[in-house]
Amino acid sequence: MSFVLLCLPFVANASHGGITRHYKFNIRLQNVTRLCHTKSIVTVNGKFPGPRVVAREGDRVVIKVVNHVSNNISIHWHGIRQIQSGWADGPAYITQCPIQSGQSYVYNFTITGQRGTLFWHAHISWLRATVYGPIIIYPKHNVSYPFVKPYKEVPIIFGEWWNADTEAVISQALQTGGAPNVSDAYTINGFPGPLYNCSANGTYKLKVKPGKTYLLRLINAALNDELFFTISNHTFTIVEADAVYTKPFEIDTLLITPGQTTNILLKTKPQTNNAAFFMAARPYSTSQGAIDNTTVAAILQYGSPPNSSIKNLPIPTLPPINGTAYVANFTSKFRSLASANVPKTVQKQFFFTVGLGSSPCPKNQTCQGPNGTKFAASVNNISFALPTTALLQSYFFAQSNGVYMTDFPTSPLIPFNYTGTPPNNTAVINGTKVVVLPFNATVELVLQDTSILGAESHPLHLHGFNFFIVGQGFGNYDPQNDPAKFNLVDPVERNTVGVPSGGWVAIRFRADNPGNGGILVKGLLWDELLGRGVFKEEVLYKEVLDVVDLEEGHFCETLLGRDNDDDLVEL
Repeated sequence: MSFVLLCLPFVANASHGGITRHYKFNIRLQNVTRLCHTKSIVTVNGKFPGPRVVAREGDRVVIKVVNHVSNNISIHWHGIRQIQSGWADGPAYITQCPIQSGQSYVYNFTITGQRGTLFWHAHISWLRATVYGPIIIYPKHNVSYPFVKPYKEVPIIFGEWWNADTEAVISQALQTGGAPNVSDAYTINGFPGPLYNCSANGTYKLKVKPGKTYLLRLINAALNDELFFTISNHTFTIVEADAVYTKPFEIDTLLITPGQTTNILLKTKPQTNNAAFFMAARPYSTSQGAIDNTTVAAILQYGSPPNSSIKNLPIPTLPPINGTAYVANFTSKFRSLASANVPKTVQKQFFFTVGLGSSPCPKNQTCQGPNGTKFAASVNNISFALPTTALLQSYFFAQSNGVYMTDFPTSPLIPFNYTGTPPNNTAVINGTKVVVLPFNATVELVLQDTSILGAESHPLHLHGFNFFIVGQGFGNYDPQNDPAKFNLVDPVERNTVGVPSGGWVAIRFRADNPGNGGILVKGLLWDELLGRGVFKEEVLYKEVLDVVDLEEGHFCETLLGRDNDDDLVEL
C-alpha cells in the first residue's frame, strides 16, 4: 500500500519567481477502522493521514480550509518559516482565531529559502491525532540534491491511534488533572501493523527493488512520544533534518522527536528477491508516568514473498525504552552540511527551565495529579494561560492591554538545583506572558530540564524560525564553562529539539522574521494541550512585529468565511 497524492493543486505563475499552488482542505468526519475498532474521526478530505502538500522552494502556496465539523479547527504548517506571513502560521488564539464550524480560512504563504520534508497538522486541542499530512518541498528547478538522486521518494509518517475519542481523552485529563490515557497503538502511514492484535491486515508495505536508492521522508506526527526507528538487516544514511541538509552519516537506528522530520537514504540489498523485513518503531521515554510501550511495524518488501515468511519475520532490536545514552550519542552526530551562519555573538540571553509542576485542584473536585493537585507544564515556572483573543491580532491593533503581559522572566525567579533533589513546592504560576524581541536581535536560549515530578526529555518547537543547536549536556548548565564547548562552526539547524532528560540544550537564532510570532512550545504533545502528564499548552511567544504589512483579510474575523474558490480542485 503506498502513499498517494490525494489533493491536486492548481498552479499559476507568481511574481516571486516560483508558481502559485492552490489546495482545498475540507475538514470532515470519516469512519476509519483500526484494531477492529471503527470510529468517526476528523480528517482532511476524508483521508487518514491527510493529503500531501507539494511545492518547490520559492513557490507560493494558497490553501483554503473549509470546516464541515462541529469542532473549531486551525492548521499549522510545521517548520514553514512564514517570512512576513505570520498570520498563516496556524496556532489557534496565537496567530489567528480558530476556524469555526461552517466557516473557512485561506492560508497564503511563500516558501522562502527552504527545501526538504516538513508537515502540517491541526493546531487546536487534540485534533492533530488524525489531522496531519506531509509537506514536500523540492529544490528550485535545475538545483540538485547534495546527494545521489534517489530512485524513489516515500513519506513515512509516524502517528498514534486511540480507540477512544481523542477529544474525550484530553477533556477528561484536563478535568481531572491526571495523565491522559495513552494511545492504543502507534501507526506508520496510518496503519498499526501486524504486531498488534486484530491488525494483520492493517499494515503499511513499502515495495522496493534490489540495488536501488530510496529517499525516505520520515515525519514524527505522534502526539506524545519520541520514537526509535530501524529497518531489519539494513543501514541507512541521514542526509537532512527538519528540512535542512546535514553532513551525511550512516546508522542503523535513529531517534525522531514529535515534530521532527528526518530524510534518510536507504540503499536496498542487491540480488534480493521475494524477501521481507520489518521497519519498526517504539518509544523512548524516561517519564515516570504511563507510556504506550508497544512496537509499530511496517514491511519493507522485495518482490512477492510468501505470506508464511511475513508472518514469521523477526522483530528488530531497538534500544531500551529509557536508552538516554543511545539518544545522546545519536543526537551528537548531527552537523550542518556546510559552515553554519550561526550567530557568533548574542544580544539577548535567556535561561529557561522546562518541566512539570502542579496547580491547585478546584474546590469540590477530586484531582488525579500529585497529592491531589493537577499536573501543569511550565517554563521558568510560568504555565501559559491560553487567551481568548489571538495574540498577533491584539498586538497589531494595539489592543494587547489585558490580553498578555511582557514580563516573562529571562531566568528562573528562584534558582535551585535543577536536576538534583527537587523543591518541596511544585506549584506553578499561571499567566499569559510573552517575551518581546527587537527585530534582528541575535538570541541565545538555554533550555534546562528539571527533576520536579521526574526528569524527562522535552521536545520543543520554535514557530517561524530555525535555530542552531550549539551545545547540550547532562546535569545543570554551567554558564562559566559550558559555552567554551559550543559548536559555532557547523551546528545542526532545526526547528524542533529534544531537551535531554536530566540535562540541557543551548540554541541560537536571529529574530529576523518580522510579522511572525515565533512560539516555543513545550511538551510531548509539543503543540497542543500537553500530553503525558502535561495539560496546559506552554507557549513562549517570540514577538518580532516591528515591521508587518496588514493585508486585506488578515484580521481573522474578516478572513473567516471569505470565499475564494477559484482554481481550487479536490480529488
